Amino acid sequence: MQIVKVRKALLVSLIGCFISSTALAEIVIIVHPNNDSVLDTKTVQRLFLGKAKKFPNGQEAIPINQSDSSSTRSTFDTNTLNRSSSQVSAYWSKLVFTGKGTPPKEVDDDNAVIDLVSKNQNAIGYVDSSAVNDTVKTIPIN
Repeated sequence: MQIVKVRKALLVSLIGCFISSTALAEIVIIVHPNNDSVLDTKTVQRLFLGKAKKFPNGQEAIPINQSDSSSTRSTFDTNTLNRSSSQVSAYWSKLVFTGKGTPPKEVDDDNAVIDLVSKNQNAIGYVDSSAVNDTVKTIPIN
């Protein structure tokens, strides 16, 4: 009986730690350092949902997504796109099926996003703020 209580307490503690660490993750939008675009949340949503193909400055935009299994992706989908990851997946499945869109390129993790964005002036991505380095520029969302 005592072991069951200890297991429950441990499980609750672990879940609390997981939720806390997920909640503390701050996702930032990144672009190439030479990109001078000013972005707001609506523009980022439009770019990552294929509704816009260019930055506000007129340059082509190439959104870079993280893989479905990424917790950063899940946080981005929920907090920035205001949709669950399954809703985003269903959205893109419909567009692909009807021939009306192609989803953003997917990479495995923050480092892969940073690598692509740092090498392409037209790329835009998102990463955990702790992963940012001086090869990319963070864009505050207005």
